[in-house]
Amino acid sequence: MIKKKRKYKRLKFEYSKIKKYKKMIKFVYQNSPRGTGDAVLKCKNLIKSKHFLMLMPDDLIIKSNCSLSLIKLHNKYNSSIIAAKKVNKKNVARWGIFDFKKINKRDFLIKDVIEKPRIKSAPSNYAVIGRYILPKKIFNILQNQKPGTNGEIHITDAIRTLIQQKNKFIGHFFAGKYLDCGTMRGYIRSSLYISRL
Repeated sequence: MIKKKRKYKRLKFEYSKIKKYKKMIKFVYQNSPRGTGDAVLKCKNLIKSKHFLMLMPDDLIIKSNCSLSLIKLHNKYNSSIIAAKKVNKKNVARWGIFDFKKINKRDFLIKDVIEKPRIKSAPSNYAVIGRYILPKKIFNILQNQKPGTNGEIHITDAIRTLIQQKNKFIGHFFAGKYLDCGTMRGYIRSSLYISRL
């Protein structure tokens, strides 16, 4: 009984925190799964600043505030920023993969990014992780973009177009613990890891 009361109090507290931000949270709906780029395009009318922060819910980064790091780098380089991680070469087809030129130990200039390449055509095994600071002009690209891999509108393809148009993008090897929730196995492992914290 005591445990139930504690759990209820905790839920009530968490709900009151969410309610506090109710006016700040806006929802948009993607009626069919047409890719990340299509989902981002639905937010076009809500974005007022020249750049915006985008987070993917199936890429968890704990023990370090990756978003804050990206914002600091955006201010430092006056550039779009993408979080990055080294992945197993045999899994590159799951990710957007970078071609890059190192700036320092953690940061690099993105020369190209390819969505879900085959192992043989992957320019590296450094992958896009779901934290981005993107320019508002990406919406113009997404509006006219043709579907790519799997018939979806990929945000990576729009980023690639912006890079080809000489827009600066910096990659960042983030600090913190990465939990991949993008597969059933990864989701279960991540849930078990978090349950032990």
